[in-house]
Amino acid sequence: MTFRPGPLRAAAILAAGFVAARVAYRILFHGADGDGFVLLDLPAVRLPSPFAHVVLLGPVTTDGLWDAAASALPIALAILAFGVVNAVVDLHRVFARASRRGPLRGIARALAIAAATLPSLADGARAVRFAQRLRGERGGARMLLPLLERTLERAGAVAAALELRGFAGRGLDGDCQAPVEAERVEIGFGDGGAGRGIRLPSSLALEAGTLTLVEGSTGSGKSTLLRAISGLHTHTDGGGITGSMRVVGHERAAVPPRDLAQRVGVVLQHPRDAFATERVRDEIGLSLELRGVAPVIAAARVAETAERVGVTALLDRPTRGLSAGEATLVAIAAAIVEHPILLLVDEPLADLDAGARVRIAGLLDALAHEAGMCVVVAEHRVEALTGVADTVLRIDDGVVGAVESLSGSGRMADVRGASRAPRTFGTRPEPAATRERVLRARAVTVRHRDTVAVADADVELWAGEIVALVGPNGAGKSSLLGALALPGRGMAVEASGRVALVPDASDDLFVSDTVAAECRRADRRPDRRADRRDPGAATGTAVRFAGFLGLDPDSPAFAARMARHPRDLSAGERRCLALAIQLAGSPRVLMVDEPTRGLDPAARDMVWAALTSLAASGTAVLVASHEPDFSARADRTLAMRAGVLAAASVPLPNPGLSAPATRRAPFATQDERRERRPAGADAANNPELLTGDTASGDSRLRLGGRLPLLALAAANLVALGAFCWPLVATAVPEQASAAVPVAALALVPLAALVVVATLDGSVRSAHMLALLGTLAAIGAAVRIAGTGVGGVEAVFILLILAGRAYGARFGMLLGMATIALSTLITGTFGPWTPFQMFACAWVGAIAGVLPRRATRAGEIAMLSVYGVVASYAFGLLMNLWFWPFAVGYGTGISYDGGASLEVNLSSFLLYSLVTSTLSWDTLRAITTVIGLVVVGRPILAALRRTKPLATRSRPTGARRENAAALS
Repeated sequence: MTFRPGPLRAAAILAAGFVAARVAYRILFHGADGDGFVLLDLPAVRLPSPFAHVVLLGPVTTDGLWDAAASALPIALAILAFGVVNAVVDLHRVFARASRRGPLRGIARALAIAAATLPSLADGARAVRFAQRLRGERGGARMLLPLLERTLERAGAVAAALELRGFAGRGLDGDCQAPVEAERVEIGFGDGGAGRGIRLPSSLALEAGTLTLVEGSTGSGKSTLLRAISGLHTHTDGGGITGSMRVVGHERAAVPPRDLAQRVGVVLQHPRDAFATERVRDEIGLSLELRGVAPVIAAARVAETAERVGVTALLDRPTRGLSAGEATLVAIAAAIVEHPILLLVDEPLADLDAGARVRIAGLLDALAHEAGMCVVVAEHRVEALTGVADTVLRIDDGVVGAVESLSGSGRMADVRGASRAPRTFGTRPEPAATRERVLRARAVTVRHRDTVAVADADVELWAGEIVALVGPNGAGKSSLLGALALPGRGMAVEASGRVALVPDASDDLFVSDTVAAECRRADRRPDRRADRRDPGAATGTAVRFAGFLGLDPDSPAFAARMARHPRDLSAGERRCLALAIQLAGSPRVLMVDEPTRGLDPAARDMVWAALTSLAASGTAVLVASHEPDFSARADRTLAMRAGVLAAASVPLPNPGLSAPATRRAPFATQDERRERRPAGADAANNPELLTGDTASGDSRLRLGGRLPLLALAAANLVALGAFCWPLVATAVPEQASAAVPVAALALVPLAALVVVATLDGSVRSAHMLALLGTLAAIGAAVRIAGTGVGGVEAVFILLILAGRAYGARFGMLLGMATIALSTLITGTFGPWTPFQMFACAWVGAIAGVLPRRATRAGEIAMLSVYGVVASYAFGLLMNLWFWPFAVGYGTGISYDGGASLEVNLSSFLLYSLVTSTLSWDTLRAITTVIGLVVVGRPILAALRRTKPLATRSRPTGARRENAAALS
C-alpha cells in the first residue's frame, strides 16, 4: 500500500471550501438568523418580482452560523472519505489490473496510458517553451501547437507499438524458411499503393539467421519499407502494396500487424516515444500481458529476456528517465520477448555514442547469427554494422537495388570496407583572419532538481573556429549548450552577438502548418535586419533549406516539400529545416546538438559544408556530436563526462554501455522453436483478447446492434433526469419525494458505468486507444492547471475540437475519461464526479454531430457559438442537481419540495446567476471562444492529421470501413 498525501490534502481543502460556501450562502440569503448572540445586524432586503420570495442578508447569529456549518458536514465528510481512499489506492495498479480483463478493459487501458503520459506533459511543455525561446518566439497560445503536435506524435507511436505488440490480435501462427518473400512488389500511398512509392526487385527473399541492412538517402523510404514489412504501412498509415509480400507465411496486406505480433518484432524510430507503460518491466512484458500469458510465466520470460539483452538492472526503472542507449536496448528486449522469427529495427544507432553503437550492433549480430532470427535494420550509420551484415538493400530514387549478398566470413567488411573509410567532408575553408573571442563563459553550473548536469564549466569560443563537444549519452552536453544559449540567473556568459542553438528536440521549433510558412516566419523575425537589406532575403531560409537537401529551390520536388507540414517530412529533412531556421539572422555563435541525426552521408556533407562556410565567415560553431568524423575535422575538441568539461582529442568511452564480454545465443534457434511449440499453443495463450471482432479484421469502432444503442440512449436519458431532479421531484408523490435526491445520486454512477461499458467495445483500435489516453492526459493536465482560476477552463476547447475531429462517440469517451483521470489524480473525486463526467461527455459528443459542411472560417465560427452555448448549459446543468445540496435549507433560495415549480425555478435561476452564470460560466465562454479563434484551426488540423485509420488519400478496404465508423 502506498500513501499519496496530495489527494488527501486536495480533498481537505475542497471540504473546507464547501463548508465556507455553505456559510456564505446562509449569510447572503437570510439564512443565518437564530436565537443566539447577534454577530452582525445586517438589514434584510426583499427582492422585487419575480424573486419576491427571496430575502437577502439579515441578522447573523452564533447558532445560525453553527447550523450552517453543521449542515455542510455530511457532504464535507464524504469528500474527505473519497480523499482518504484516493490517497491509499495505487491508481496505476488499479488501471493495470482493470486493463487485463473485464468489460471495461479498453477504457482502463486508455486511462493507464493517460496516467503514464501525464508526467511527460510537463517535460514536453518545458521543452517546447525552451525551443520557442531559442527561436525568439514569445510564449502564449501559439506554443500550444508544437506541444500538441509532439503529444499526438507520441500517441501515434504508442498506437503503433500496441498494434505491433498484439493488442486485440488473433495470434496467428507463422513459420517459413524465408520470413520475407516479395514478388513484383511496389509500395506507395493511396489505393493500390500507387504514387510516391518504392519498387522492390522482382523477386526478394530474406532468410532466417541473416542480418539485412537497408541503406538509402534521407527520405528515400527506408522507414516506409520496414513499416510495409511490419504491416503498419497498409493497416495504419493509409498506404498500399501491389504484388505479393508474404511475411512469416502470411500475405502482409491481408493480415494486420496485431495478428502476427508473436512472429514479428519491431523496434520503431525514437523508441522512448512509443513506450506505453511506466516501468521497464511492464514495457518488456506488454505483449505477453496483452496475449493473456499467465503472470508467473510472463515474469520469467521478462527476466530471461532482460538478462540476455543486458538490461536486468533497468527492470524497476521508469521508462521516462532512460537514456537513448538504454531505451534502444529496452525496445529490443520488448520486441524479442516473444522469440519472433522476424525482427525489424529502424535506425537503432541514431542517438547513440560510439560505445552504445558497438553494443547494439553486437546484440543484433547475436540475434541474427546465433538465435536464428531474420533481422532487418534500416540505418544511416553503417560503419558499426560493417562486420555483421549479410545482405544490403540500397534504395535510390524509390527503387530498391538488386540484393547485394555479403554472406561468408568477414561478410560486409571484406566487400565494402574500402567504401567505409572515415569521411573527410571535403576541404575546410580558411577561417576569417581575425581571431575575435565571441563567447566567454565562466563556472557554468546546471542543476536539474538534485542532479548536477554541468559542474563549473569554462568555455571560450573564437570567431571562425569549429569546436566539437563529445562525450557519452547523459554526460551533460545538451545541458551545457542550453545554458550557453539561454543563460540562467547568475551565469557569467558573455557573447558579442546573437547565439543560436539547434536543440536536440528540434521539431519543437516548428509552429506553422507548412514548411513555406516556417521559412517565411524565420525571415520575418525583427533581428533579421542583415537579411532584409538583401533583396533576395525573403526566401533566404527556404534557399538554405533547399541547399541542405541538395534540391533546386525552383524544382517541383522542393515545391512539394514546401507545401507539406513540417512534421510530415522525414527525420533528416526536419533536422535540415531546423538548421535553416536557426541560421537565419547570421548568428555570431551557432551551436548544434547532434546535427547529423537522421541524415545520410550526402546530407551530412551538406551540413558540414554549411557549418564550415559559416565558420569561414567569422561565426563560431560549437557542435555536440557522437560522430568521430566531426571531432576529427574540428579545430578543437571538448570532452564531457558526468557533467565535467575538459579539453580532449578523442571522445570518451561510455562505461555504462560497453560491448558484452561474451556472446551467447539469446534464444532457441528457429528449428528448436518449431520443435518446442505444441499444437494449439497460440490459441491456448490467447484467452482474453480473442474477440470476434479481431477474427474479421474489424477494429470494433462500431457499436453494432440495437441493444447497445438502446442501452446508451437509456443511460443518457437517466443521467439527464438525474440532473433535473429538483424540477421533476414536485411531480412525485409526497411520500416518495424524499427519496428522489438519493435515487438521482445513485443512478448517475450506474448510468456512467453503462455508457462506458457500452462504448468500451469501440476501444479496440490501438490508434483510438492511444489517442484517447493521450488526449485524456492533456485534458486532465489542462483541467488541473486551471483549478481555482474562476471559469478559465481551457478543457472545453479540447473537448469541442476532439469531438469535431473524431466524432460523437470519441468526444463522449474523452469527456468522461478526462474528468475521471483529473479527479482521481487530484483527489477531488466526489458525488459530483459522475455528473461532471456526463456534462463534459455531452460537450464533446454534441460537437461531433454538428453540421459537417462548413468553410474553414465558418467552422470556427460555428464551434465558437457552440462553445458559448455549451459553457452556459454546462453551468446550468451542474448547478441544477447540486443547488439543493449547496444551499441547504432555511434560505430564501433553498429548494422547497412543497413549493410550486415556478418558485423553485426562480430560486434556482437566482442561485445560478449569482454563483455561476454571471461569473464562472461567462468566463468559461469567453475563454472557450478566444481559444477556438486563436488556436482552433491549427489544433483541429493537427487532430485530423492523426485521425485514427484516416488517410490523406482515399481509404482502402477495412480502413475505409473503420474510418467511416469512427466519424
